[in-house]
Amino acid sequence: RRTTTQARGSDMEHELTVPFATAVLGGEARLDVRRGDGRTEQIAARIPAGIDDGQKIRLRGQGDPGVGGGPAGDILVTVHVAPHPHFRRQGKRLDVRVPITLAEAALGAKIDVPTPHGTITLTVPPGASSGQKLRVKGQGIKPRDGAPGDLFAELAVMLPKNLSEADRKHLAAIAASYADSPRTELRW
Repeated sequence: RRTTTQARGSDMEHELTVPFATAVLGGEARLDVRRGDGRTEQIAARIPAGIDDGQKIRLRGQGDPGVGGGPAGDILVTVHVAPHPHFRRQGKRLDVRVPITLAEAALGAKIDVPTPHGTITLTVPPGASSGQKLRVKGQGIKPRDGAPGDLFAELAVMLPKNLSEADRKHLAAIAASYADSPRTELRW
Protein backbone atom coordinates (compact mmCIF):
# COMPACT_ATOMS: atom_id res chain seq x y z
CA ARG A 1 0.00 0.00 0.00
CA ARG A 2 1.45 3.41 -1.03
CA THR A 3 0.66 6.66 0.69
CA THR A 4 0.88 9.86 -1.26
CA THR A 5 2.21 12.93 0.40
CA GLN A 6 0.38 16.12 -0.31
CA ALA A 7 2.32 19.36 -0.49
CA ARG A 8 1.31 22.90 -1.26
CA GLY A 9 2.60 24.30 -4.54
CA SER A 10 5.27 26.97 -4.44
CA ASP A 11 4.53 30.67 -4.68
CA MET A 12 5.57 32.62 -7.76
CA GLU A 13 6.74 36.23 -7.94
CA HIS A 14 5.75 38.54 -10.76
CA GLU A 15 6.07 42.24 -11.57
CA LEU A 16 3.42 44.27 -13.32
CA THR A 17 3.30 47.89 -14.50
CA VAL A 18 -0.17 49.45 -14.53
CA PRO A 19 -1.31 52.81 -15.94
CA PHE A 20 -1.54 55.72 -13.48
CA ALA A 21 -5.34 55.82 -13.87
CA THR A 22 -5.68 52.12 -12.97
CA ALA A 23 -3.61 52.65 -9.81
CA VAL A 24 -5.77 55.61 -8.78
CA LEU A 25 -9.22 54.28 -9.68
CA GLY A 26 -8.63 50.53 -9.50
CA GLY A 27 -9.38 48.08 -12.26
CA GLU A 28 -8.12 44.91 -13.81
CA ALA A 29 -4.81 44.06 -15.41
CA ARG A 30 -3.62 40.96 -17.21
CA LEU A 31 -0.29 39.26 -16.68
CA ASP A 32 1.40 36.47 -18.58
CA VAL A 33 2.62 33.67 -16.34
CA ARG A 34 5.07 31.11 -17.64
CA ARG A 35 4.37 27.69 -16.13
CA GLY A 36 6.91 24.98 -15.34
CA ASP A 37 5.83 22.94 -18.36
CA GLY A 38 6.73 25.83 -20.70
CA ARG A 39 3.24 27.07 -21.50
CA THR A 40 2.22 30.68 -20.90
CA GLU A 41 -1.06 31.45 -19.19
CA GLN A 42 -2.78 34.83 -19.03
CA ILE A 43 -4.22 35.66 -15.61
CA ALA A 44 -6.45 38.58 -14.61
CA ALA A 45 -5.42 40.53 -11.54
CA ARG A 46 -7.75 42.92 -9.74
CA ILE A 47 -5.94 46.17 -8.92
CA PRO A 48 -7.43 47.90 -5.86
CA ALA A 49 -8.07 51.66 -6.00
CA GLY A 50 -5.28 53.73 -4.48
CA ILE A 51 -2.52 51.11 -4.80
CA ASP A 52 0.99 52.51 -4.30
CA ASP A 53 4.02 51.93 -6.49
CA GLY A 54 5.90 48.89 -5.18
CA GLN A 55 2.93 47.50 -3.25
CA LYS A 56 2.23 43.76 -3.56
CA ILE A 57 -1.00 41.94 -4.24
CA ARG A 58 -1.57 38.20 -3.78
CA LEU A 59 -3.37 36.04 -6.33
CA ARG A 60 -4.40 33.05 -4.22
CA GLY A 61 -4.20 29.62 -5.78
CA GLN A 62 -2.70 30.88 -9.04
CA GLY A 63 0.91 29.77 -8.41
CA ASP A 64 2.53 26.40 -9.04
CA PRO A 65 0.24 23.38 -8.63
CA GLY A 66 0.45 21.34 -5.47
CA VAL A 67 2.03 17.90 -5.19
CA GLY A 68 -0.17 14.84 -4.67
CA GLY A 69 -3.38 16.85 -4.82
CA GLY A 70 -2.14 19.58 -2.48
CA PRO A 71 -3.31 23.18 -2.91
CA ALA A 72 -1.69 25.44 -5.49
CA GLY A 73 0.65 28.19 -4.41
CA ASP A 74 0.01 31.91 -4.83
CA ILE A 75 1.35 34.53 -7.18
CA LEU A 76 2.82 37.59 -5.44
CA VAL A 77 2.59 40.54 -7.82
CA THR A 78 4.70 43.65 -7.24
CA VAL A 79 2.78 46.52 -8.82
CA HIS A 80 4.62 49.40 -10.47
CA VAL A 81 2.71 52.53 -11.47
CA ALA A 82 3.48 54.20 -14.79
CA PRO A 83 3.93 57.98 -14.58
CA HIS A 84 1.22 60.37 -15.76
CA PRO A 85 2.14 63.30 -18.02
CA HIS A 86 0.30 65.85 -15.84
CA PHE A 87 -0.53 64.38 -12.44
CA ARG A 88 1.87 63.45 -9.62
CA ARG A 89 1.07 61.48 -6.51
CA GLN A 90 2.29 61.86 -2.93
CA GLY A 91 0.49 59.30 -0.77
CA LYS A 92 -3.21 60.16 -1.05
CA ARG A 93 -2.43 63.63 -2.41
CA LEU A 94 -2.62 64.42 -6.13
CA ASP A 95 -0.75 67.35 -7.68
CA VAL A 96 -1.46 68.80 -11.10
CA ARG A 97 0.04 71.81 -12.89
CA VAL A 98 -2.76 73.85 -14.48
CA PRO A 99 -1.90 76.34 -17.24
CA ILE A 100 -3.85 79.62 -17.16
CA THR A 101 -3.79 82.66 -19.43
CA LEU A 102 -2.44 86.05 -18.43
CA ALA A 103 -5.99 87.44 -18.43
CA GLU A 104 -7.26 84.61 -16.18
CA ALA A 105 -4.39 85.31 -13.76
CA ALA A 106 -4.93 89.06 -13.70
CA LEU A 107 -8.72 89.18 -13.67
CA GLY A 108 -9.61 85.86 -12.04
CA ALA A 109 -11.69 83.18 -13.73
CA LYS A 110 -13.58 79.94 -13.38
CA ILE A 111 -11.74 77.15 -15.20
CA ASP A 112 -12.50 73.47 -15.77
CA VAL A 113 -9.87 70.98 -14.64
CA PRO A 114 -10.03 67.24 -15.34
CA THR A 115 -9.51 64.92 -12.35
CA PRO A 116 -9.64 61.13 -12.00
CA HIS A 117 -13.13 61.54 -10.54
CA GLY A 118 -14.54 63.89 -13.21
CA THR A 119 -14.11 67.49 -14.31
CA ILE A 120 -14.24 70.13 -11.57
CA THR A 121 -14.51 73.92 -11.79
CA LEU A 122 -11.79 75.89 -10.01
CA THR A 123 -11.99 79.58 -9.15
CA VAL A 124 -8.76 81.37 -10.00
CA PRO A 125 -8.54 84.43 -7.73
CA PRO A 126 -7.78 87.81 -9.34
CA GLY A 127 -4.06 88.57 -9.26
CA ALA A 128 -3.03 84.91 -9.23
CA SER A 129 0.63 84.09 -9.86
CA SER A 130 2.47 81.07 -11.22
CA GLY A 131 3.20 78.60 -8.47
CA GLN A 132 0.10 79.46 -6.45
CA LYS A 133 -1.65 76.28 -5.31
CA LEU A 134 -5.39 75.78 -4.99
CA ARG A 135 -6.53 72.94 -2.73
CA VAL A 136 -9.59 70.86 -3.59
CA LYS A 137 -10.62 68.63 -0.69
CA GLY A 138 -11.49 65.01 -1.39
CA GLN A 139 -10.42 65.00 -5.06
CA GLY A 140 -7.15 63.13 -4.52
CA ILE A 141 -6.62 59.40 -4.13
CA LYS A 142 -9.71 57.62 -2.78
CA PRO A 143 -8.56 54.32 -1.26
CA ARG A 144 -10.96 51.48 -0.49
CA ASP A 145 -10.78 52.26 3.19
CA GLY A 146 -9.97 55.57 4.79
CA ALA A 147 -10.55 59.20 3.93
CA PRO A 148 -9.78 60.48 0.43
CA GLY A 149 -6.80 62.72 -0.19
CA ASP A 150 -6.82 66.22 -1.65
CA LEU A 151 -5.97 67.62 -5.07
CA PHE A 152 -3.54 70.52 -5.30
CA ALA A 153 -3.72 72.52 -8.54
CA GLU A 154 -0.57 74.57 -9.11
CA LEU A 155 -1.25 77.54 -11.38
CA ALA A 156 1.13 78.24 -14.26
CA VAL A 157 0.63 81.52 -16.12
CA MET A 158 1.23 80.98 -19.83
CA LEU A 159 1.95 83.95 -22.06
CA PRO A 160 0.89 83.95 -25.71
CA LYS A 161 3.70 82.69 -27.95
CA ASN A 162 3.66 85.53 -30.47
CA LEU A 163 2.95 88.81 -28.73
CA SER A 164 2.61 91.70 -31.15
CA GLU A 165 4.74 94.80 -30.71
CA ALA A 166 1.63 96.74 -29.63
CA ASP A 167 0.88 94.12 -26.94
CA ARG A 168 4.48 94.30 -25.71
CA LYS A 169 4.17 98.09 -25.37
CA HIS A 170 0.91 97.70 -23.42
CA LEU A 171 2.57 95.24 -21.03
CA ALA A 172 5.58 97.53 -20.62
CA ALA A 173 3.22 100.43 -19.78
CA ILE A 174 1.40 98.30 -17.20
CA ALA A 175 4.71 97.17 -15.68
CA ALA A 176 5.89 100.79 -15.44
CA SER A 177 2.74 101.66 -13.48
CA TYR A 178 3.65 99.12 -10.76
CA ALA A 179 7.26 99.70 -9.78
CA ASP A 180 7.30 97.09 -6.99
CA SER A 181 9.82 94.33 -7.60
CA PRO A 182 8.54 90.78 -7.03
CA ARG A 183 12.06 89.83 -5.88
CA THR A 184 12.47 92.23 -2.91
CA GLU A 185 12.15 89.35 -0.42
CA LEU A 186 14.53 87.07 -2.34
CA ARG A 187 17.63 86.43 -0.22
CA TRP A 188 20.45 83.94 0.01
